[in-house]
Amino acid sequence: MWKAMALFVVDGTFELFRAHYGAPPHITTQGRQVGACRGLLRSLIALLNQPEVTHVACAFDHVVESFRNELFDGYKTGEGMDPELFQQFGLAEEVAAALGITVWPMVEFEADDALATAAHRFADQTEQVVLCSPDKDLAQCIQGTKVVSLDRLRNRKLDEPGVHEKFGIAPVSIPDYLALLGDSADGLPGVPRWGAKSSATVLAHYLHLDAIPPDHGDWAVRVRGAQGLAESLAQHREQALLYRKLATLRTDVPLAQSFEDLAYSGPDSSALPALCAALEDDEKRLRSRFKPRSN
Repeated sequence: MWKAMALFVVDGTFELFRAHYGAPPHITTQGRQVGACRGLLRSLIALLNQPEVTHVACAFDHVVESFRNELFDGYKTGEGMDPELFQQFGLAEEVAAALGITVWPMVEFEADDALATAAHRFADQTEQVVLCSPDKDLAQCIQGTKVVSLDRLRNRKLDEPGVHEKFGIAPVSIPDYLALLGDSADGLPGVPRWGAKSSATVLAHYLHLDAIPPDHGDWAVRVRGAQGLAESLAQHREQALLYRKLATLRTDVPLAQSFEDLAYSGPDSSALPALCAALEDDEKRLRSRFKPRSN
């Protein structure tokens, strides 16, 4: 399934959310909730124990908001987030770092931007880049079988043929698709009348919003309700272009590390004891979870 040498880039924020809602809660003797971080710890160790993970990094949303919030008031924020989850954000970064994983804490950008940048920068330096997240935004980064995404919970890989099969479009059209259809997770309302089928049908031919003729009579594809779709797009074109900009992942995040810096060699023995103490986790038992790595 995987190539001999692969870079695995993890959306740490997603993993933390998943652990918060899937792992048992744990309140320390100091009264701090650390259940999500304990779950994250075990999830990341399971990943690191896979022999194909030769290089690894983990990106986190160090703060909830990003440059996109300055572009659009309706973009997602941390409003409504469980406080017990939010207060574990900083500790989650410590978890990844103690495991020996390169950590990318995002402030201006988002974790997905770091994953997109890694795919863009390092794809030519490794056999495969694996983006560990089921987020559909990342489908725009997929290149053949060279850059793929992985839903670790369901153990489902998505390559370029898979993007075509799942969405009906090429990876390059994903931002346009999300602009038309909308994305509730990111607060993008989309363009009225445009649904998944109509968006995919039109973009499968035209690829981008800019290339869609304003007059539906000039369309080279047949779509139900084409006149209404064209009128709606004409009325909301400026908003649609903004939504596309918001949905387009950045590939210019200033990541300091080289590809060689991302080689995984094991946990940070100096940081692990303090982490185990903070999580009230047994260090000896935790260390036993690591499988020996062959060089």
